[in-house]
Amino acid sequence: MNRDVWLLALCQALLNTGNVLLVSVNALIGQQLAPSEALITLPVAFQFIGLMLATIPASLIMQRTGRRNGFLLGNMIGLSGALVCLWALQAGSFSQFCLGTSLLGVGIGFGMLYRFAAVEVCEKGHESRAISMVMLGGVIAAVLGPNLAVHSRDLQWGVDFSGAFAVLAGVYLLALVLLLRIRIPPMVQEAAGVTRPLRAIMLQPRFIMAVLAGMVSFAVMNLLMTATPLAMGRCGYTFASAANVIEWHVLGMYLPSFFTGHLIRRFGEVRLMKAGALVMLACIAVNLHGQSEWHFWAALLLLGVGWNWMFICATSFLTGTYRPAEKAKTQAANEFLVFGTVTVSALAAGWLESSLGWATMNVLMIPVVGFTLMALFLLEPVRREAEVGVQPLKVS
Repeated sequence: MNRDVWLLALCQALLNTGNVLLVSVNALIGQQLAPSEALITLPVAFQFIGLMLATIPASLIMQRTGRRNGFLLGNMIGLSGALVCLWALQAGSFSQFCLGTSLLGVGIGFGMLYRFAAVEVCEKGHESRAISMVMLGGVIAAVLGPNLAVHSRDLQWGVDFSGAFAVLAGVYLLALVLLLRIRIPPMVQEAAGVTRPLRAIMLQPRFIMAVLAGMVSFAVMNLLMTATPLAMGRCGYTFASAANVIEWHVLGMYLPSFFTGHLIRRFGEVRLMKAGALVMLACIAVNLHGQSEWHFWAALLLLGVGWNWMFICATSFLTGTYRPAEKAKTQAANEFLVFGTVTVSALAAGWLESSLGWATMNVLMIPVVGFTLMALFLLEPVRREAEVGVQPLKVS
């Protein structure tokens, strides 16, 4: 992999470090500030609303101004969000904190396109490996994020978790420095050419399979991950224990990226997406088996691995659905659908955990993942038939 892929991986690592830090503290801050239990995860939901609303503008802005300028803009918005959250904690304002997390979400929405930028700067034929390498930056985040969340509690200015957002601001500043050193080919040169209507692109079996796998893997992962610190708190576990579980979960999300690219080349995206769905079902089975610290740890580790296989394969699979001139609008549609679903899961996480309970919430995820697995089996022969004699599109 070339220098720019590695720099993108570092930027992704910093983005994910901030994300993991947010996962570790957001729901707990919601417990302190929210006017009711049903609203505990509302800051997380606003984070994903911001992310969802950024998906389409981010792709279009990058098409017009270039990837790097778009990433710089996203990081500056994320930096402002961290500062607003810090100010909101000092003021004890739940509404202002939600505003801050929504700005953080917008910044993350821009950063989620790092994986597509990796495809554009890597050598031809190494696209899936480049995506995996960028996602591998999450291994750094798995260690840094929870530890920053725990140790930044000592950096208080009279308010719990205020230090976490000061650290988060520093993470965004460091990412800005790295972005200035990345060279990414301009997208505007690819905007010319004949394009199909977006509806025609979205009706391809390959697009449906990629988006479905991306939507379900990210939404289920986000819901269970967000609710885990709350469930562990109700079981009497400490914040440090919950942060440790989140750390191993994020390792499960990104450590497999060392070999996911090789697995894709050997078995193909569809088989690995199916395997990821089965691993997610195993996670749910562990959660339903018990509520010891070991159960939480093992389940979230499996959840991370299942997400990794499904989401990276979905991203790689999606690159075969569009021509170069269709890149921006197709990626924007994918990101909007995926993170729109994730936003719903974030909104539901606090209410499901507090009103229905941890076990019932897990049971509800079984048909969701099961439906996705069945859809992948049923759509695969339809996709193959539709692509007979057609060279799958792979965007370099």
